[in-house]
Amino acid sequence: MQKIIKSIKSWPQDDRPREKMLIKGAEALSNSELLAILINNGSGQKSALDIAKEILALGKECLSEIGKFSAKDFQKIKGIGSAKAITIVAALELGKRRFASIPVNKQIISSSNEVAEFLKISLRDYKYEVFAVVFLNRANKIKHFEIISKGGITGTIADPRIILKKALDEEATSIILSHNHPSGNLRPSKADTEITTKIKSAASYFDIHVLDHIIVSEEGYFSFADEGIL
Repeated sequence: MQKIIKSIKSWPQDDRPREKMLIKGAEALSNSELLAILINNGSGQKSALDIAKEILALGKECLSEIGKFSAKDFQKIKGIGSAKAITIVAALELGKRRFASIPVNKQIISSSNEVAEFLKISLRDYKYEVFAVVFLNRANKIKHFEIISKGGITGTIADPRIILKKALDEEATSIILSHNHPSGNLRPSKADTEITTKIKSAASYFDIHVLDHIIVSEEGYFSFADEGIL
């Protein structure tokens, strides 16, 4: 016998995600209910909530894992077309940017840990290595953050000329280099050390200080400055 799935509209009002949010607030909704609101409607024999639960299962019930999905990844689930996939990706990106923007509004960055937390949020969803730079003013306030280059699973290439040009354009007096290690290994490679030395040497000609090079992964972070190897 074919299973009959009732649409969310036929559920009791208190059980419908949208109505529940209006009555109890967003914090009262489960992850699947919040996703169901983004999905909007079901497909065939599946309600929006059923599809939301499939998404969570695909991400091993972990929102951080789901945040790494592309629109194409979401479309692998039956009932998710391009429009719904784009809506979900956009919502996840807004959430990431919200938390990544918090350190930017601080008056002064005073420790590697503060910058590392910002970088972990900004770079954690990349499945490949990216090289990024934090540009600061004299008060150590972040003026700008930019991903300079994107590479493969095992590495990326950073061009000192591009970094220094951007630093001059932003009128930055100091910079913090950074990149992620998708493998989870936080130890710097020989290439990491060499590019750090190269950029630091080039920056000195423009009186721009390289304050640190921070490697981040889901395991934590590694600071060249803290380890005394800058």
